[in-house]
Formats: sequence, C-alpha cells, structure tokens
Amino acid sequence: MKLVSFENKGEVRAGIVHGELVADIHAVSNGLLPKDMLAIIDLGEDGHKRIKGLGPFSEGEEGVHSLRDVTLKSPIPRPVSIRDFYAFEEHVKTARKRRGLDVVPEWYDIPVFYFTNHLAVKGPGDSIEKPEGCQWLDYELEIACVIGKEGSNISRDRAEDYIYGYFILNDWSARDIQRHEMKVGLGPAKGKDFATSMGPYLVTKEELETYRKKDRFDLTMTAKVNGKLLSKGNYQDIHYTFAEMIERASKDVTLYPGEVIGSGTVGTGCILELGPETHPWLMPGDVVELEISGLGVLRNTIANRREEENHVLSSDGENTSQTSHHV
Repeated sequence: MKLVSFENKGEVRAGIVHGELVADIHAVSNGLLPKDMLAIIDLGEDGHKRIKGLGPFSEGEEGVHSLRDVTLKSPIPRPVSIRDFYAFEEHVKTARKRRGLDVVPEWYDIPVFYFTNHLAVKGPGDSIEKPEGCQWLDYELEIACVIGKEGSNISRDRAEDYIYGYFILNDWSARDIQRHEMKVGLGPAKGKDFATSMGPYLVTKEELETYRKKDRFDLTMTAKVNGKLLSKGNYQDIHYTFAEMIERASKDVTLYPGEVIGSGTVGTGCILELGPETHPWLMPGDVVELEISGLGVLRNTIANRREEENHVLSSDGENTSQTSHHV
C-alpha cells in the first residue's frame, strides 16, 4: 500500500493511494479507523489488514479525492523520533576524503547514528529555507524505514518484523555550519536542525518485496537539481542493512511505532561528495528531486527569503511582518 498524509480543506488526514485517487482512511472506514498516520501505524498488523481491505474507490465518493486536488504532507507529519545513520561506505569514504580524512576503523565495528529534529519535518512540495548565514546548502539522498511495533534489544534476524514501511528522506544540510560546529567533537546539530523532508508516500514493506535481493533491495536512487541528474546509487550497495541499524538502535532502548530510521546518504548522494566544482551549493529557486524505485519522487524548492515573508495582523490590529517556517 501507498499511504499518505494529505491536507484537504485545512485538515490533515491519513489516506491510501489508489492510482490517481486518495481515500481518507477515517472517512471511507465510516470512522472506524483513525484520522492521523501515527495512530494508523500504532494499530499494527490488524490496522494494516483493515486498511488493505478498504475500497475499491470512485472519484466523487465521500472521502475520496483526486491527488491533484489535495496537498500532500510528510507521510508522518510529526514522527516520534528520527535516527539518521551513516550506513553507505562510499559516502563515508568520499565525504571524509574531501576533508582530508580517512575512514576511522570504528566505522566498520558498529552502525552509528545521530538524532535530528523530528519537529522540523517537511513534506513533498514544501519550500526549504536556508538557515541564516548558510552559504553551503546541500541535499542528502536517503531511504528511511518506519518502526511499526514496540520492541527492545531486537536482533537483526527479527528486525524486519518491526518495520512498517519505507519512504524517501532528504537530510538537508548546512555544510558550512556543520563543518564549524563539528570541530568541537559533537554534532551534527544546527547544521541539520532546520529541515528534513520525507515522502511523498509511506510504502508498506510488502510492496518492496519484488525488489528484494537477499537481505537488501535493488532500489535505484537518484537526485536531480533543476532537472539535471547529479546523484545515482542503489540501496543494495549499503554496508549496514536496516536490520543491523534496528539492532543497534534498539540495544538497551525501546523503539516505538512511528520512529524513523534513516539510512544516511547513498554514494554520490550530495554536493559534498560531488564537490561544488561539479555543482554549486543550493541557491534560492533550485528544485531538488529525489527518486527511489517503488517509493516515488520527493520534490522540494529552495525558498527565496523574500517569498517567505508573510504579513500578519498582530493582536492589536497592526500589520507586522514575520518569517514563515513551514514545519
């Protein structure tokens, strides 16, 4: 199934995609299923079966809309958490070489991750605003899985039972801010704090079985900027699988439904790897498109700050200007 969160008439609802239609899961189940995606995920296998049994749908039916007529949000607008790993060897080697560094031996011992801001999530079509002072804005082409049931100390042999589905993830990065702060020995933090894009769909795990190659999936991953192909990789080249990442993330910790596990950047999947001599750092007006087999296309535009200025009425009726943050 392809699941989405969509906005219609000012309200965000969980939906299921059928061709060019999206059905409001709460509406077409006559109120028996929840309105939001986290609650849907929390229902686990039972909810999955009930959603799969909905339909068929027809345009004009109550709760059924054309995809053209709704605004897609991040599939999970407010994830429980986001752990982003560093799991593609090619990316690690190339990115560190760019900084005059070798891969540390410890990278081969354990999959490592950092926590990013789960309240700064963007969806497909959302504009991305550069942090103030950032000159080196970058995209990161990643795939993410979503935890579907509670568990701790999950072995890699059982880990796939805990995956609900997958989507594309763009870990936007302010490279100059990141470079400065990480000299202290912690981070990344503010270099990543401002935006993470997800979507357009949350594809349930059984949908990717046709791409399976043993413990991996043969998923082509590409990134384009303004229509120009810059990055091309494949999930099957990952060094640490999602099963290994989940095993590490759940060690002595409970994972809960709705937590997001990011893969880290695929090889060639960012300007940092390619070098700004190959393509300049991102600028206002640039359109970034990430595509992964079976998961769709995640498209975002870098905002012009002047376009982000909204005039709102203050409580005393005066017209004031405020910067809009599309969180």
